[in-house]
Amino acid sequence: MTETRRTQNASPAETFARTIWAAQDGDPAMADRLTFEGTGDPRSAFAVGGLAAGAIAAAGLAIGEWIGTGGAPAVAVDRRLASLWFDTNFKPLGWAPPPAWDPIAGDYRAADGWIRLHTNAPHHRDAALRVLASQGAFQGASHADAAWDKAAVQTAVAAWTADALETAVVAAGGCAATMRDLAAWSAHPNGAAVAAEPLVAMTQTALAHTGLAHTGMAHTGIAQTGPAPGLAPQPAPGRPLAGIRVLDLTRVLAGPVATRFLAGYGADVLRIDPPWWDEPSLLPFITLGKRCARLDLRAPEDMAVFRDLLSQTDILVHGYRPEALARLGLDESARQAIRPGLIDVSLDAYGWTGPWLGRRGFDSLVQMSSGIAAEGMRRFGADRPTPLPVQALDHAAGYIAAAACVRGLTRRRATGAGSIARTSLARVAALLASGPIGDPGEGMPPPDDADFETAIE
Repeated sequence: MTETRRTQNASPAETFARTIWAAQDGDPAMADRLTFEGTGDPRSAFAVGGLAAGAIAAAGLAIGEWIGTGGAPAVAVDRRLASLWFDTNFKPLGWAPPPAWDPIAGDYRAADGWIRLHTNAPHHRDAALRVLASQGAFQGASHADAAWDKAAVQTAVAAWTADALETAVVAAGGCAATMRDLAAWSAHPNGAAVAAEPLVAMTQTALAHTGLAHTGMAHTGIAQTGPAPGLAPQPAPGRPLAGIRVLDLTRVLAGPVATRFLAGYGADVLRIDPPWWDEPSLLPFITLGKRCARLDLRAPEDMAVFRDLLSQTDILVHGYRPEALARLGLDESARQAIRPGLIDVSLDAYGWTGPWLGRRGFDSLVQMSSGIAAEGMRRFGADRPTPLPVQALDHAAGYIAAAACVRGLTRRRATGAGSIARTSLARVAALLASGPIGDPGEGMPPPDDADFETAIE
């Protein structure tokens, strides 16, 4: 069967899996070992279930390749469990997590369309309210005034055009996104830039020291300073990533998905947060299987600790805006010099080449910007933005990043060289939007106890 015919006859899950695996420069023949089981797709304008199963499958292929000696194992993915895992990650027993959303966060009707304000972080909330307090009925009001509720915010937002408010909130250090349709995003300079980017941008970097001893390779690439730890150990049965050290510098949700996957296969993941950061509603999700510590990288003594940790790390996963680590003296070259052979994987919201490079963003905002929420509104005849039923951009980007981490390990084992890989929520949105249409039906029933038991087997 030719690749063209196989692709034409493929399910959405297989189509996405092959596309993601090809973006990782994976061997196409390995994708022939994929099987998909079960049924079920969330009700959506887009093939969310296919993306869920396909992204998890691609990460599974990377693990299979890492394990494989004399042929990688087959990979099977349950479509229903994959879709549920993109939505429900844990079941509280006898307790309730704090609310996931700040009361002000949400979609608002502006003078000429819709805009979403993301206010979960206190400084993002303050930025949005400062802007809204600067004109209209609330001019002169304090952004910290207790009178601000959703009704008050709606009144203030209605005085703005969506693009003007988006620009003002972003300039103030906040997070907002105008709802654009697919055509408007395609014509937008950043939408066009993202569409031209690879799903995963990869670069090979310096050699790890101990790779030289048994391969006979010469030193190339970035200068190496100080001792470096050995190449990744051989996979152990049942915990194939045991012995792999991972530093996690990520926020909700894509980065934690990636590092949770690595931890699930045995990697030693250390999550580093600044002392002031808190995500109480998501702690069970973002810390599962990981150790956690706090460092203020602006403090010299904490930076020294971090550099020492980095020098002993196999994989660094980070979700800071592109310039943030560089301002701390930790640009790509510096990171590779500290740890030759490092596998350096990063995610951002709006891509790596366009005018919005470095813009703060989250899954729900990217859905508004990229046309996904508008297309859901159109297809379902709704009177307000209709996003995906789950935060599929975050989750899929996380599994794509996890696959890049494991593929980096496999390449380093073969060549001794490290790697740099990048992806973004906006590029994952472009992947989803270019794929099969979704299921307009009733959707999937909610998970039951059997689903949770099956998921952890």
